Amino acid sequence: MEENLRIIISGGGTGGHIFPAVSIANAIKEQHPEAEILFVGAEGRMEMHRVPAAGYPIKGLPVAGFDRKNLLKNISVLYKLAKSQWKARKIIKEFRPHAAVGVGGYASGPTLKVAGMMGIPTLLQEQNSYAGVTNKLLAKKACKICVAYDGMERFFEKDKIILTGNPVRQGLLNHTISREEAIRSFGLNPEKKVVLILGGSLGARTINHCMMEGLEKIRTSGVQFIWQTGKIYIDEVRAAVAKAGELPMLHVTDFISDMASAYSAADLVISRAGAGSISEFCLLQKPVILVPSPNVAEDHQTKNALALVNKNAALYIKDAAAKEALLDKAIETVQHPELLKSLSTNIAKLAFTDSANVIAREVYELADDYRKRNEC
Repeated sequence: MEENLRIIISGGGTGGHIFPAVSIANAIKEQHPEAEILFVGAEGRMEMHRVPAAGYPIKGLPVAGFDRKNLLKNISVLYKLAKSQWKARKIIKEFRPHAAVGVGGYASGPTLKVAGMMGIPTLLQEQNSYAGVTNKLLAKKACKICVAYDGMERFFEKDKIILTGNPVRQGLLNHTISREEAIRSFGLNPEKKVVLILGGSLGARTINHCMMEGLEKIRTSGVQFIWQTGKIYIDEVRAAVAKAGELPMLHVTDFISDMASAYSAADLVISRAGAGSISEFCLLQKPVILVPSPNVAEDHQTKNALALVNKNAALYIKDAAAKEALLDKAIETVQHPELLKSLSTNIAKLAFTDSANVIAREVYELADDYRKRNEC
């Protein structure tokens, strides 16, 4: 009798890696309820509490990212990497997975490398339009590589690539709340336009500072704003808003738990250009102004943004130009119905509607083949 399917999913660090990972896990469990899934993350990172909250066990590795500015600090990083590989080997020996999935983030490197060395079939989920260094290295031993953009054969072997899109958070597509109800839930007026400000799960310094410096402009704009600051910036933002006086057109929060309502309320979104967020905008047909973070590897967010801009599916403002241009552009755009409609139509063409289920099926094929070959 065959043992239950066992799958390791590794990665995290930000919501952009965690949400797709959980979506893949949920899809595997839906297709194969008997499957056992173990997550492997980085100690002290967001996944260590978000994954258990989603109902899955997780093991932590002491891995950390390389410091490109201070090379001496990387001595300790190399030690942590070696220790993480040793710990990953121990986890894999104990759990005995039939396949391992890497979704990006610090932990996926040592976990997928060790899994590959131990003969476990591996699948990579590359979310961005420009592959990161870790995935390019892991790709040599990977069996399958699921991607979200065309043209990824410049990074990976063509025969391994499967165009699946990026999985998004469950619940975003199945909500029933109307735009009016959603806007009222944030204490705003349904008769006025709404701009949703997103800086990712941790916040975006440039976007937050643009908003803080533009509070008087917001007051007189005739436009409303739902502003997710991220936990790092919430105290600073609240102090600035309190000093500015009453702003009934502004809803401020550090984290939006009900993103379905936030998206329903929004006529326009301002966001960084993380791959997971972009996938959500595509599926929900949301007009968006992208402000790519300059602090990411290989400047991949700019490449993500331009992949949309080149198809007239999004607007784009450089981080360095945001202070001068972002707020004015948002206020102008949200009051331009024809432009909003055009952006919505074009971004919808780039959507993948069933990514998590497609990836789950690919994972199962790898795992089932390994299980049969090894009679385990």
